[in-house]
Amino acid sequence: MRIDPKKQAVSLNIRDKDFYNNPYPYYETLQQECPMFYWLEHGLWTFVDHQSVTSILRDRRFGRQIEHLKSRKELGLPAIPAKLQPFFDIDRCSLLGLEPPSHTRLRSLVQKAFMARQIERLRGRIESLCHRLIDEIEENSGTYTFDFKERYATPIPVIVIAEMLGVPEAMAPELLRWSHNMIKMYEMQRTPEMEAAAVESSREFVRYLRSLVQDRRRQPHQDLISKLIEVESAGDRLSEDELIANCILLLNAGHEATVNVLGNGMVALLKSPLQLAQWRDHGPSDTPFSKAAVEELLRFDTPLHQFNRWVLEPLEIGGHAFDVGQEIALILGAANRDPNVFSSPHELRLNRHPNAHVSFGGGIHYCLGAPLARLEIQIAIPVFLQRLPKIQLEKPPVYSNNYHFHGLESIPMCVGSKG
Repeated sequence: MRIDPKKQAVSLNIRDKDFYNNPYPYYETLQQECPMFYWLEHGLWTFVDHQSVTSILRDRRFGRQIEHLKSRKELGLPAIPAKLQPFFDIDRCSLLGLEPPSHTRLRSLVQKAFMARQIERLRGRIESLCHRLIDEIEENSGTYTFDFKERYATPIPVIVIAEMLGVPEAMAPELLRWSHNMIKMYEMQRTPEMEAAAVESSREFVRYLRSLVQDRRRQPHQDLISKLIEVESAGDRLSEDELIANCILLLNAGHEATVNVLGNGMVALLKSPLQLAQWRDHGPSDTPFSKAAVEELLRFDTPLHQFNRWVLEPLEIGGHAFDVGQEIALILGAANRDPNVFSSPHELRLNRHPNAHVSFGGGIHYCLGAPLARLEIQIAIPVFLQRLPKIQLEKPPVYSNNYHFHGLESIPMCVGSKG
């Protein structure tokens, strides 16, 4: 990493192995020397301090959409290639990429079927699923190893969100493949191969959901797709394209980040024996301690490190003037380790309070699925610790070479002889 503090310019390669395996020392240096900088490799003004990140997330002068104000031609952006259009046809109908009034309309419709009190009803189902997955792990005898990410962290959120939507569990492998391919479109430095896979998965995902929606129109079930077909606000309903796009959003966002929190969090716990023992000793998953512990796992090794915003009106920050149509980067993972906000930020403290992490974003785009993610983590970790008390890492895991999602490639674990 090279920093030019006079020009507020930084050169930092996201594919550097040292960086993507442990970006936090880099963030700490940037917070000390250049908390607002121009990222040379990506042409983005970037913010790493908690105050800037939180204020921009809530500032309506920044948004997730820009083409409602200016065309791509006016902004000097290249036209979207026709070969990528199937992916962007979904993206333009997703509430994550929209601003009011379109965002307000869509969120009010989708949120009616995704309220926190309804999510809490899933507690028993999630507990049952966690125990079932551990039963399958324990079918081995003697000393054995398994991949925590593959066998436990990944199935929980994907099965839960699939069941909520009304998608059969047998479709989980396909959902994962489509999702993994599609989210690579949000990567910086994506390749033509990544784009081709994302487009093909977009087509397949839409084709499958369109067929499922048609089935639910003929015969409604007690699932989220059926509710989204019927949900209405002030006489307004979701179009079929909007319904499909936001089901894809719920599925992709509903498991990608949670998988990484479970994986990153479990590794952090195994490397912090005193904290691990604390959580194991607290028993039930719905205690104040467990809820605080979930927030600390979300903060400590953030699953989504970067979130971008467009400048929607002329403004000035830190003496620099920003014009409409500029894109900026907010580094959530850095903000969550800001020493000006969190004491001993590089330590895992499960009882940390207060804990003003920004892992779910902020403002009008605050994560719709936050209650579900919290509940899944709150249940999955204690159940795992209670059922497998002798669990340990087989070898140090390594992080995937991608950015802005931050998660481990695999998490090999071993369990001794069962007593």
